Amino acid sequence: MTLSIDFVDRASAVAPWLAARFDHLAPATERDAADAEELSAAIERLVVATADETTRRADDVDTVNLFAATPDVPPVLDGGRRRAGGGQVRIAQALSSIARDAIAILAADDGRIRRCAGCGRVFHDDSRTGNRRWCSMLTCGNRAKVAAFRARQRVE
Repeated sequence: MTLSIDFVDRASAVAPWLAARFDHLAPATERDAADAEELSAAIERLVVATADETTRRADDVDTVNLFAATPDVPPVLDGGRRRAGGGQVRIAQALSSIARDAIAILAADDGRIRRCAGCGRVFHDDSRTGNRRWCSMLTCGNRAKVAAFRARQRVE
C-alpha cells in the first residue's frame, strides 16, 4: 500500500479528496468533514515528525489509531452478483482505510519517509531501491539535474 502524502486543507476539499480514492462514496456530512480534517492533520504531523526524526505526538498517534480501529472498506472481488457492505462506502470506512494505510507505512520505520532534496516537501519513497532523493523526478529531480548540468557547463 502507498500513502499519498497530500492533505485535506479545508472541509470543502473532503468529498473530492476521498472520491478520488474510493468508488461509491456516500455524501459527506459536516461531521465527516471535521473527522477527515482531524485525521489528515494527525497523519501530516506524524509524517513530518518521521521525516524530521523528531518525537511523534501521542495525541496524533491516538487519533490515527482510533480511526483505524473502526470498520474499514471491505475488499471486493469483481465478477460476483452481490457486493458485501452495501452499495456505498461510508466516509468513516474510507477514513479507517486511510488510517490503516498510514499505520502500515509509519510503523515500517524503514527510512522511506523523507524530505525532498529539492523543495523540502515530505514524500514516501516507494522506489525499488529506496534511495529516491526527490518528491518527483518531473519537477524537483529535473530542476536539480538541469542545475547540475548548467554548473558543469560553466566550469568547462
